[in-house]
Amino acid sequence: MVNVIDYVPGTTLLHKLNPVAKLALAAAIILSTFLAQSYAMLIGLLALTLALGVYAGVVDRLLKLLRLLIPIALIMLVLQTAFMREGETLFAFVTDTGLITGSKACLRLLGVALPLVLMLMVTKLNDLANACVEKLHVPYRYAFTFTTALRFVPVFSQEMNAIIEAQTARGVEYDTKNPIKKLKLMLPLCAPLLISSVGKTDATALAAEQRGFYLRTRKSSYKRYPFAACDIAVLVFCVALIAAGAVL
Repeated sequence: MVNVIDYVPGTTLLHKLNPVAKLALAAAIILSTFLAQSYAMLIGLLALTLALGVYAGVVDRLLKLLRLLIPIALIMLVLQTAFMREGETLFAFVTDTGLITGSKACLRLLGVALPLVLMLMVTKLNDLANACVEKLHVPYRYAFTFTTALRFVPVFSQEMNAIIEAQTARGVEYDTKNPIKKLKLMLPLCAPLLISSVGKTDATALAAEQRGFYLRTRKSSYKRYPFAACDIAVLVFCVALIAAGAVL
């Protein structure tokens, strides 16, 4: 089972960048998306993320995630237009201000969700954790916690699928189209998933302690992550991107 945030090997410049530079690029796109007020800037930032995905060869996964987010964005648009009463009424309960606010909120949702996922697709989690510890001086326990949580996402997903398959074999119908009924069927599965998660977390903590986790320092990593000229150029581009988002 392939997870959307699994690392995709590659030889592109985006793959070779320093993990901190890639993290800064994703953060710059997200921050610029929050600051941008014009449609042109919001669409341009979304297009930039997709273009980077095409360059890195992971655009198919980005589009898969985009298809999952579009229904949520449409729900957000409906809620914004329903509760925003400012502006002139266009038709029914929709106002021009509500439509503009809702459409920009949709673009922001899509623009914020994709950059970080793209960065994770082209960065090994070990490199990300070690680079953050070395360059950003993040305590290793925090970096390890973050990367371990990401590693557990596909594990928990597989566990949930296994539980659903077991319940389906017992005659439970999860393919119902009624969202309320499906929610009632899914809620009882939280207990076995939680029990399984606690067991895996405890085993992981014990294994990490036996391997000297608490003795790990910033200098313990055998691999170094120096900044190259392309990394500096990306950081300068990040500053320019944030400035453009604040202006446009």
